[in-house]
Amino acid sequence: MTQETGGFAALDLNPNIVAAVLATGYEEPSAIQQQSIPIILAGHDMIGQAQTGTGKTAAFALPILNKIDVSKREPQALILAPTRELALQVATAFETYAKQMPGVNVVAVYGGAPMGPQLRAIRNGAQIVVATPGRLCDHLRRDEKVLSTVQYLVLDEADEMLKLGFMDDLEVIFDAIPASRQTVLFSATLPSSIRSIAERHLREPKHVKIQSKTQTVTAIDQAHLMVHADQKIPAVLRLLEVEEFDALIAFVRTKQATLDLAAALEAKGYKAAALNGDIAQNQRERVIDSLKDGRLDIVVATDVAARGLDVPRITHVFNVDMPYDPESYVHRIGRTGRAGRDGRALLLVTPRERRMLQVIERVTGQKVAEARLPNAQAVLDARIKKLTNSLAPLVAEAEATHGELFDRLTADLGCSARALASALLRKATNGQALDLATVEREQPLVPSFAPRGERTERGERSDRGDRGERERRAPLPLAEGRVRCRTALGARDGIAAKNLLGAILNEGGLARDAIGRIQVRDSFSLIELPEDGLERLLTKLKDTRVAGKQLKLRRYRED
Repeated sequence: MTQETGGFAALDLNPNIVAAVLATGYEEPSAIQQQSIPIILAGHDMIGQAQTGTGKTAAFALPILNKIDVSKREPQALILAPTRELALQVATAFETYAKQMPGVNVVAVYGGAPMGPQLRAIRNGAQIVVATPGRLCDHLRRDEKVLSTVQYLVLDEADEMLKLGFMDDLEVIFDAIPASRQTVLFSATLPSSIRSIAERHLREPKHVKIQSKTQTVTAIDQAHLMVHADQKIPAVLRLLEVEEFDALIAFVRTKQATLDLAAALEAKGYKAAALNGDIAQNQRERVIDSLKDGRLDIVVATDVAARGLDVPRITHVFNVDMPYDPESYVHRIGRTGRAGRDGRALLLVTPRERRMLQVIERVTGQKVAEARLPNAQAVLDARIKKLTNSLAPLVAEAEATHGELFDRLTADLGCSARALASALLRKATNGQALDLATVEREQPLVPSFAPRGERTERGERSDRGDRGERERRAPLPLAEGRVRCRTALGARDGIAAKNLLGAILNEGGLARDAIGRIQVRDSFSLIELPEDGLERLLTKLKDTRVAGKQLKLRRYRED
């Protein structure tokens, strides 16, 4: 371990930061970290060109933590992120790396949460502010001096911020923080708009460019399924009915999720156990040994708890929760398909996680095929197949060992051989449904999102898919509980559906699946929004700008 410790320690970071990094399981700094950390520590402005998944969050978080003056209870570092999901992820990373630095406070500032507590957290001395541009501008309208002590500014995924229409907001923020600050900009691409920002707001920046290595996992059969977040456990239970696996590891994000899913699996008769950071080392070893020798078939684990887990009989990996980055995805699914064996990896994707799926596909250089949840007929066929396989080895000798008992039971009960066999089957299958009508009734309602134009299992035509590639056509029938709203911004304004989607997610505070179809026409666009609370939402979006222009969203009257 000495050599690994030296990797981060050699970057002149505070030993407490190094210890926190090593505690997360990282052993050696990535290429972007090795090059960026010394530049940021030295006080230079920097432009980093790197894809998601290269370790860029730690590349700016570690040196900034190293520079923070814990004795000063005021905002010192501002990190801007395009979406609230990324803002929360970055804030969590800062908190993780600062675990051994008492007095460091981090606040995440984003739309959809009350403004009061956010502003109080900033005023009460949070040294690190991680924010989306739109919500931060809301705070600046309330208190234009709130960022006057910022010394370090990071723009994370700058190209995405511009795509989402935050250019004007960025200019407001630049004007609100001291010109003497140190500025770091990370972007996957460097279009002219990013170069223009760098020329105006960065001072003699150093350039770092990292080529994202394509990670291949060709030996593993990969697929993804679209489900709602609250339907993940029913989806997993339904998938396990038809998947033929030897041993399986299911990845989730939180300790509580390991317990919840393991309990649901055990209730269905699976030999399952949870593996998380609260489990003692000796118990962890027992769980792994049980998985190796067949006493357990399924382990539900967090990324940290699963480090070093190497069990050859694992045939399946279920990514129940989306990993935070492509590297984690590759590490997870790499636990199957070993030693020439077949491996299968399934990824559950909620509608708001489509972008991360695309990032995973780009980094791995492979398409993760879309799958569907099995229908009732597939579940019934799988149950009968399992029953057949369990009975097959018994049939040859059963008549010789239990034939006389069978004859006696038939006589004592006064029933036919068929009736007795049926009763024994019912007892052996523990009341499990083995007829199509019953299986159909017991199937949970698990929405699965088909690409636009394809029919789902329930026979409905789905119009989900890439919203940026929707046909511009007449308004489609509205789903119950939704209304259509109109903005005067359209294709001729340089607007794409993802710009509108991003602005509403960031500023409106809606869940991703609360927003319906987005149709971009030449001179206007139509957006489906929840009818409940619509007026509050429109008020909240009143000052929102997209591509530098006011959204001015209003209810659309089709008559």
